[in-house]
Amino acid sequence: MTLQLHETAFSGDTPGTSTNLYWYTAGPETAQTKVHLQAALHADEQPGTMALHHLLPMLAEADAANQLKARFLIFPSVNPLGLANRSLRHHIGRYDIETGVNYNRRWPDLYPLIANAIAGKLGTDPKANIATIRAAVGSWIAAQTPGSAAQQLRLFVLKSAHDADIVLDLHCDDDSLMHIFTSPELMPGLQDLADWMGVAATLTAEDSGGGSFDEVLPSLYRKARLANPGFPIPNGAETATLEYRGRADSFDALGKVDAEGLFGFFASRGLIAADVEAPPSAPRPTPFEATEVLRTDAPGLLAYHVALGDRVTNGQPVADLIAMDGPQAFLARRPILAGTDGFVLSRASAKYVARGAAIAKIVGSEILPTRAGGYLLED
Repeated sequence: MTLQLHETAFSGDTPGTSTNLYWYTAGPETAQTKVHLQAALHADEQPGTMALHHLLPMLAEADAANQLKARFLIFPSVNPLGLANRSLRHHIGRYDIETGVNYNRRWPDLYPLIANAIAGKLGTDPKANIATIRAAVGSWIAAQTPGSAAQQLRLFVLKSAHDADIVLDLHCDDDSLMHIFTSPELMPGLQDLADWMGVAATLTAEDSGGGSFDEVLPSLYRKARLANPGFPIPNGAETATLEYRGRADSFDALGKVDAEGLFGFFASRGLIAADVEAPPSAPRPTPFEATEVLRTDAPGLLAYHVALGDRVTNGQPVADLIAMDGPQAFLARRPILAGTDGFVLSRASAKYVARGAAIAKIVGSEILPTRAGGYLLED
């Protein structure tokens, strides 16, 4: 049996402090395929942690039966630093409270950092080229001197993920249906993952603008291909952000269903020797630029007209914004209108909103001029 718990300590940024990260490995160390699974990079998003809580004993049972054909690295709560970010009984797990940086932003753009290291070393063998790129990234990581606990954590996680074949980052939205973010070149290859999750949408973008964790490796191989057109460089990793509904959906029963979906996905890929029935088909991917992030132009109190999954048309009221100041305070209300045809993927759970707040995502099919080439994330 190979399932093993590991504990890694990171020195703190203040005297006498440190932080421990708990993670697991399972499956043969010599397996040809490596899978990196992590949850709660945004430490206040727990549905993924619940799913991995249920997946671990399933992997342990498969491990005991010698059914694991891949090497699994599992981080059920990958951001212990964010777990400690609490203030006045509220958990602020999305941002580093020292720097204000979103934990899932500003991950490194790897290709410029390793371009010189691979120069002259690429050849005609695609697998060898991937190995060369991975070795260069590993050497770059090993040469870094982290200056903070957050940098220690990032480098450690990146070291685990950089040579993995499948990298899944488990998140959730605020109040939302299941969905996936991934890179367009990884579809339709990851359609089976979407099917096993039972997602309402798969949203694709080469660069969403924030340096998200799931974009690090696709960007690396994409830029390597563009810079070295004479050499075969495949996608060296299938990566995706899996959005498991909303933050309030950390329920035992849902976590078990989600774990079964992950297990089925790995089994269907031959990474676990188990018989599984094919899941229903999920919708095909759409460009993230076709999803409207609906925002307010004033503060107020939201009164929604739509539920998750409802279809809306351009110009249809999605919610009313009730005024909380001015001459008609707490009397006036005006509609917030959809800017595209589509369906409601997510809503804001907090109904008091400030100016500029993102209150809904509406998944359409046509790229929106206001979204093309811009910053696509809510932050």
